[in-house]
Amino acid sequence: MKPDLDGDGARHMRGEAFRRYAHELVDWIIDYQERRVEELPVLSQVEPGSIRAKLPPDPPELGETFEAMLRDVEGIILPGITHWQSPNFFGFFPANTSYPAILGELLSSGLGVQGMLWATSPACTELETHVLDWLVGMLGLPDAFRSAGPGGGVIQDSASSAALCAIVAARERATGFASNERGLARPLAAYASTEAHSSIVKGIGIAGIGRENLRLIGTDAEFAMRPDLLEQEIRRDRDEGLVPFFACATVGTTSSHGVDPVAEIGAICRRQGIWLHVDAAMAGTAAVCPEFRLLQRGLEAADSYCFNPHKWMFTNFDCDCFYVADRSALIRALSVLPEYLRNRATESGAVIDYRDWQISLGRRFRALKLWFVLRHYGVEGLRHHVRRHVDLAQRFRAWVAADDRFELAAPTPLNLVCFRHRGGDEANRELLDRLNRSGTLYLSHAVLDGAFTLRLCVGQTRTEERHVAVAWRRIREAADGLLDERGV
Repeated sequence: MKPDLDGDGARHMRGEAFRRYAHELVDWIIDYQERRVEELPVLSQVEPGSIRAKLPPDPPELGETFEAMLRDVEGIILPGITHWQSPNFFGFFPANTSYPAILGELLSSGLGVQGMLWATSPACTELETHVLDWLVGMLGLPDAFRSAGPGGGVIQDSASSAALCAIVAARERATGFASNERGLARPLAAYASTEAHSSIVKGIGIAGIGRENLRLIGTDAEFAMRPDLLEQEIRRDRDEGLVPFFACATVGTTSSHGVDPVAEIGAICRRQGIWLHVDAAMAGTAAVCPEFRLLQRGLEAADSYCFNPHKWMFTNFDCDCFYVADRSALIRALSVLPEYLRNRATESGAVIDYRDWQISLGRRFRALKLWFVLRHYGVEGLRHHVRRHVDLAQRFRAWVAADDRFELAAPTPLNLVCFRHRGGDEANRELLDRLNRSGTLYLSHAVLDGAFTLRLCVGQTRTEERHVAVAWRRIREAADGLLDERGV
């Protein structure tokens, strides 16, 4: 069959063909989301290199049909997918999506907007500003993050990019906005807990601070940064001639969901003139429920803050909401205005140009999918699902606590349960490997207090109590197998 082409040599797909294939693909996605994804092995079972081995060495000389492409999706691509949308995916963190988000992404692709400037699509900029202002109220964030004041919000691709932007803005503020021009005249020092996300380490290196100048602060028994140790490190650095300039507090660490004491850290940063960035990548969504906002107490002291709707707010990757209390510092640090970008709207000073709020120049219309999600679910709908996920995690926690073969390894403030078999590290490694190789569920791990620890995180769109219950049954059955084979 020949591909549906528009004209003899134009090589574009015809509109009617696109309509037909789009319907077919939407049907495929619905079937995948609502039936097949639960039946497929959660963790891909392929060997390294096996996907490329099925692909032709050279691109096609002549166009191929959509039917051929979809056949290869089934035969080549799908076996190599680890199914993050499976209700049996409990690893890492959720990356949940929803039909409203998918529709928003489709519309964004169809519009094909490049939203680097207000002038290049005013709706792209203004919808983003407005939706991020909505979230300030929805999540109980400080009013300083609203666009009507000196601060504001922007959608980044990830919390990693948000952290890098915060580091660069903090660096420039600490050096009187001179380091962009002349480099660092004096060494700077940054601070994060030993449990902070690896993006902080990466961002410090990219920003030219030097990873040796990042101080990883010890944590307490609940894996939260100790403010007393932070203050000691700051004092020591000042005595040695370094300039403390940036600290990251985490609300919901990746490994254990540890919650740093933001209020205490913020007070230290205010006294010391240090930029405080708060990373709430996954846990930030929980603040849609008023009862969980205690976790972000003290956020008023933050210079910047981020959370990821693409983790737990049913908005597909990529979508990170990044806020600053003073946008002028961020813009001054990141703005470069070549002649070809000059325009009347920018020069009027009356508009936001989000190119100045991020590393890259180009940007997609990400606000559409987030807008669709917020309008479809409403605040109460999102609260319902967050509370349901937290409740399921707490039930799992209770089941673990009641089984004397296992122990809880960390507190469970929200939807992540850290636990381990009492048989030791090797038993836990074997348990994790057996469970994941089975394809029936997927867990990930961390090392907490030096011990190999299993993590079960509840947050996928279609995860229900039966999926969590089956996961617990599979875990107990795997533990029984270890007892039979190894006596542990």
